[in-house]
Amino acid sequence: MGFFDRLFNKVDINTGVEQFRSTEGAYLIDVRNTSEYAAGHIPGSINIPLGNIHYIVEEVPYIEAPLFIYCQSGARSGQATSMIREMGYKSVTNIGGISGYKGEIER
Repeated sequence: MGFFDRLFNKVDINTGVEQFRSTEGAYLIDVRNTSEYAAGHIPGSINIPLGNIHYIVEEVPYIEAPLFIYCQSGARSGQATSMIREMGYKSVTNIGGISGYKGEIER
């Protein structure tokens, strides 16, 4: 894990998706825009674009819920992770960008 990965608490997206799937009550949040999400996303993810991240309280009202955040490359998910933590959420992990994802994509 590199310096910037540690700085942004980012794990490999494939590992992150495995962690999401094995964590009870977890949410997988895609912060890309709606057209990027529609073009292909990780099954089970919820789309909340970075510009609308404050709406997370409607999708995930429980601030103790484990959240796994991704975008295209990891930059927006890093921003979203910080913003979500500032809103009081306790377990937020930036898992990086879908560009490195090796699994199934849903359209």
